[in-house]
Amino acid sequence: MEKISILLADDHAVLRAGLRMLINTQPDMAVIAEAADGNEAVRRAVETKPDVVVMDITMPAMGGIQAIEQIRQALPETQVLVLTMHDDTGYLRSALAAGASGYVVKKSADSELISAINAVHRGQMFVDLASSSRAIQDALFNKSLLSEREKVVLILVAQGFTNQQAAHRLCLSVKTIETYRMRLAEKLGLRDRAELTRYALEIGLIGAGKFPPEEV
Repeated sequence: MEKISILLADDHAVLRAGLRMLINTQPDMAVIAEAADGNEAVRRAVETKPDVVVMDITMPAMGGIQAIEQIRQALPETQVLVLTMHDDTGYLRSALAAGASGYVVKKSADSELISAINAVHRGQMFVDLASSSRAIQDALFNKSLLSEREKVVLILVAQGFTNQQAAHRLCLSVKTIETYRMRLAEKLGLRDRAELTRYALEIGLIGAGKFPPEEV
């Protein structure tokens, strides 16, 4: 059985040792590399190409948010799971916008970490519910209700494209784009561009280094 390969990035060596022991006791997981700061995390990720990076946010040299952005740009197949002491929706939003697929607070690590690693490895979103507001929880749930084309239209709208520009980009009619926007409003309960943009940011569809796709 091929194991899920994991990179641990945290500036506390004792914590990394504990996490490594916890993860390596799982029959389907293996820690293949470690990093003590953001720069090292990016470098070691590129070298080892792990399936999942377990990343702290507050680290020296380069912060976790910037490291997430660089890892996701260099290794789009690698998923990033944030493990942090910050039980705060502001940090959660920043992490998701940077490209993280999961967010777990350290006080919940014993019970949530293994489940979170499995979830993000499967391509799912995982947020420790103790750290997320009701709005974020609803956003993550509603994301799964959107079709791939609806997500593309949402990205374009959030990036400031007009209906006509989005239609041209996707080779669709303006009427079709309007229909997609109506569906998004109905499914998400969001009425204007500002609300759609905020939602797209919160669930990580847009952010630094992310651009509207040409086609889906």
